[in-house]
Amino acid sequence: MFDRSPNLLIGISVYFLTQINAGDSLSRRIPIGDKILNLEADEAAVPLLKSFSRGRGDGTASVMKQRKNLSADFNSAAVRNGTPNNNCSNDDYDDIEERVHLSNSKSSLQNVFWFCLVFRMINALLVQTYFNPDEHWQALEVAHRITFGYGHLTWEWKRGIRSYLHPAIFALLYKVLAIFHLDTPLFMVKAPRLLQSIFSAFGDLYSYKLSKIVFGEYVAKWATVLTLASLYYWPCIRGSSTESTVTSRSWALALAALACALRPTSAIIWLYVGVLELLSTRHRVKLIFCEAVPIGALVLGLTLLLDRLMYGSWVFVPLNFLMFNFLSSGGDYYGTHPWHWYFTQGFTVMLLTFLPFMVAGIVMSKKWKLSGLIAWVLGIYSILGHKEFRFVLPVLPIALMFSGYTLTKLGRIGHLNGRRKTPRTSSPLKKQVAVAFILATNIPMALYMSMVHQRGTEDVMYYLANRAVEGKVKSILFLTPCHATPYYSTLHHKIPMRFLDCTPSEEKGMLDESDKFLMDPVGFTTELAKNWSMPSHIVVFDTQEKLLRDFLVSHNFHEVKRFFHAHFKVDRELQASIVLYALKGQ
Repeated sequence: MFDRSPNLLIGISVYFLTQINAGDSLSRRIPIGDKILNLEADEAAVPLLKSFSRGRGDGTASVMKQRKNLSADFNSAAVRNGTPNNNCSNDDYDDIEERVHLSNSKSSLQNVFWFCLVFRMINALLVQTYFNPDEHWQALEVAHRITFGYGHLTWEWKRGIRSYLHPAIFALLYKVLAIFHLDTPLFMVKAPRLLQSIFSAFGDLYSYKLSKIVFGEYVAKWATVLTLASLYYWPCIRGSSTESTVTSRSWALALAALACALRPTSAIIWLYVGVLELLSTRHRVKLIFCEAVPIGALVLGLTLLLDRLMYGSWVFVPLNFLMFNFLSSGGDYYGTHPWHWYFTQGFTVMLLTFLPFMVAGIVMSKKWKLSGLIAWVLGIYSILGHKEFRFVLPVLPIALMFSGYTLTKLGRIGHLNGRRKTPRTSSPLKKQVAVAFILATNIPMALYMSMVHQRGTEDVMYYLANRAVEGKVKSILFLTPCHATPYYSTLHHKIPMRFLDCTPSEEKGMLDESDKFLMDPVGFTTELAKNWSMPSHIVVFDTQEKLLRDFLVSHNFHEVKRFFHAHFKVDRELQASIVLYALKGQ
């Protein structure tokens, strides 16, 4: 969960950019037939609209009577604005009703944020499982090294394809813990997750605000609920140019640049959004040279200075990242998938039961530019051989926005051949069934994935951290696939540790230590033991432990504890448990 900060920056920056396109026009400019009623130009219309909004939910007869009584008043207001209209349809009044409700909404963004924050904190405290090595090895492990002076840097840092900007966030947190002597095993594990929950809550808030601008407040509420309930998130009318427009776009560009600095692949999203913005603005040269270039250069310059300080030399991370992942396909070393994987498995699994709601929302809303962003991201990442769920995480909130739109429409009936023949009425049963279905299929799975599936590697390191506090752990050997467990960031004791290396080789077909061990556990370990400094503890998965048991016993090791890990296999054979061995007397 610690490598997802760029995703929330993308969401926030998209919100600011959308704010430019919507602005106050959503609540101030009301369509009447084929004309526009401008509330700012005719304040007499405001009490009429407020009166109209109070009639929501009074039933079909009341609504029809109210519309008839107010029709003349609305038309008079339109005439005063030079936009006479005598043909206000039910569709027109439905649009008015939506915008008035949005304008007069009493929901507090502060309440939304606090709700999301509490939810995310509970989420963070519930997570006890291991999802992806980068959660620890590319964020917390590096941060631990920055703050405490020891920690392992993987091969990515030796090749300069990672920026220190993201780990620096957690390094600051570790420094605070150290100052107040709170760097205990419990706080070292939980504090980073709680910090990340704050970032996630801001992401949820801006998902809500973005949904509110694009679809309206009803959809925004459902999109937020769906975001919080999402399985994968448990374990990312142009007006005239005004000062607020420039400010919003500046914030959007700054956050976009920061997202790209944290993770260069964020540029994939911003290439799409940036081109759309460029095509829709009248001041393209100004946008490029007076806004985008200066802001981008500032963020890039500060990031370069930080990396210069940490690396000890000038390192241009975005270029190195591009060359390794896109030009040389270096990521393929960790496995490849067919081109259609994101469409047929990856993104569909992430959505789970949200999938039909998303598809329906895209079709009904006809927001093709927004849905096009999803297709663009999935398409670009499909070109790469190496694919992971987390790569497309930034567009998941957008998919949930469309799901929220569908849920909103489920509560509305009276449609026929695309035209409303009767005023909008409520059908709560459909919505209740849909929500119950989503919760029933997501919450149990979310709890299982957060608290049960692949928890053994977290449990064994937390156990060792507590034993290290007591001085009972002298050194550790990990006979597991590389990066299968957290490391110094959890143990938080400067003792010798060794894991099996899996640095990509420049020679094709060359096996790394991790591969050699999995092919012949006994032979590899026997050869390793000829030159090792005897560790006090050995960590091994049960699959290999069965083969190594005689070897371990013959070298005076005994089983200390067995930790449950998983009920079913993921990438390799079933790793049901992880076993801790120790030298006798330890």
